[in-house]
Amino acid sequence: MCSLSFFSLFFSSTFVFILGIYYLVFDYSVFVEWELFSLNGCMVVMTFIFDWMSLVFMSFVMYISSLVIYYSNDYMFGEVNMNRFIIIVLMFILSMSLLIMSPNLISILLGWDGLGLVSYCLVIYYQNVKSYNAGMLTALSNRVGDVSILISIAWMLNFGGWNYIYYYDFILNSSEMSIITMLVILAAMTKSAQIPFSSWLPAAMAAPTPVSALVHSSTLVTAGVYLLIRFSPMLVVYNYGWFLLLIGCMTMLMAGLGANFEFDLSKIIALSTLSQLGLMMSILSMGYLKLAFFHLLSHALFKALLFMCAGSMIHNLKDTQDIRFMGSVVNFMPLTTVCFNVSSLSLCGIPFLAGFYSKDLILEMVCLSWINCFIFFLYFISTGLTASYSFRLFFYSMFGDNNFYSSFSFNDSGYFISFGMLALLFISVFGGSFLSWLIFPIPYMIVLPYYLKFLTIFSVGLGSYLGYYISNVNFSHDLFSLNILSFVSFSGSMWFMHYLSTNFISYLPLSFGFYSSSSFDYGWGELFGGQGLYGLFVFLINYIQGWYDLNFKIYLLSFIFWMFILLMLFFL
Repeated sequence: MCSLSFFSLFFSSTFVFILGIYYLVFDYSVFVEWELFSLNGCMVVMTFIFDWMSLVFMSFVMYISSLVIYYSNDYMFGEVNMNRFIIIVLMFILSMSLLIMSPNLISILLGWDGLGLVSYCLVIYYQNVKSYNAGMLTALSNRVGDVSILISIAWMLNFGGWNYIYYYDFILNSSEMSIITMLVILAAMTKSAQIPFSSWLPAAMAAPTPVSALVHSSTLVTAGVYLLIRFSPMLVVYNYGWFLLLIGCMTMLMAGLGANFEFDLSKIIALSTLSQLGLMMSILSMGYLKLAFFHLLSHALFKALLFMCAGSMIHNLKDTQDIRFMGSVVNFMPLTTVCFNVSSLSLCGIPFLAGFYSKDLILEMVCLSWINCFIFFLYFISTGLTASYSFRLFFYSMFGDNNFYSSFSFNDSGYFISFGMLALLFISVFGGSFLSWLIFPIPYMIVLPYYLKFLTIFSVGLGSYLGYYISNVNFSHDLFSLNILSFVSFSGSMWFMHYLSTNFISYLPLSFGFYSSSSFDYGWGELFGGQGLYGLFVFLINYIQGWYDLNFKIYLLSFIFWMFILLMLFFL
């Protein structure tokens, strides 16, 4: 089933990508509508939009997912329910495709809720306590966004339909559309894990690593960004951009700081995803939707490769994810190391790799835009932190002695894993330039002073040195982390967001549900409801039966009474 899924998805992605380029060149958009039924004058229709944006994004999702399924042949080797795993992943891809192609809130809800449900099934896949806790946190955090989509669907009943793409022009100044835009922003913040909903993203690493490669590159977490790209005209009209800009920049900073003090390989890469999502959200809030989409696509390429390389290391090191065990991996796994370093450098924005074209353009547009100093510094500090945790990861995994078990040998022998990484390596190097030629066929010249033009490279270099300095501490002196322990614990725990999220969920809604259930459902509800009535009737029957059994006169009196009642009814 793996091979069949791989080939069908791979050839489908090739066909859809060629079609997307054709639509981009000739500026085509195709709407397909199917009316299901009519409700109070509102037509419930299943709508699909085929334009260059949806087709290119869908082709990327299919390409990455085909390689992830192929990669799973090795990574999930020995899995008893392999077919079940592949079917769940295919359901995940189907939900994302439905979300990408839908300009209608009802059909978006199907894909949106499908992503939430299937992601829960994948997070709890290993069926242990940690997975169940992570799955519950993921499901409850995303449920906030699901409810806001449901409320916006109910609110759009005022407009006579749910095709929001038709309402850009003539309902843009209405208060109803303002409320709907607020609800959509809330939904996008939960799905793309912006502050204060960020804690579920690293927790979702309890899923198998191939799923993480798919989720953190092109599905689930990018669904919120993609939905806001579709709703971007509303952000400009109702002036919600400032709020989203602040949230995105704070998420970037928080994730960058957290990744510099984390030792779990998967969580470091998950926090880097969170940082890039904040970058996409913030540049989108400034009105550059094509730039946000460009970074979304280029990020999908190198982040999927980064997770595949991390999965290869974890798989070979007997499921060990602590980077302190991973010295000198380059001597044992040269292919994985090359792919890992290329994707890390691409994430940093090193020139002429995939991440450089989008990231450098975004930072130059930030320099060119009218923003305040606070946002400006947050952008460049976060870029430096990205390079910092990437080089810290590079140092821990590639330098020094191997800290794993002695006389333990591991290598790049997995054919399926190696093929998946090599297929993504090529487009992680050349994909950025190719996409920039496609999306921006007319070259824009951004003229900046020298100090602003070189500020991006300078921040990347300074961040790289900082990451090296944090990692390469001389142990004969005081440890750098122990000198600022309160700052490290604050930053390393994502600004205590884990504790706030879990305590908020466990102590407020769940405990309130428990007490209300025990008080009302099992307490007063039972006393005055079914059990109470049952007890009352049993008591009355026993009491009356006792009367009948103890005195024969009762039978005679009751017989005379009922005969009298019947005679009165008959004569009246």
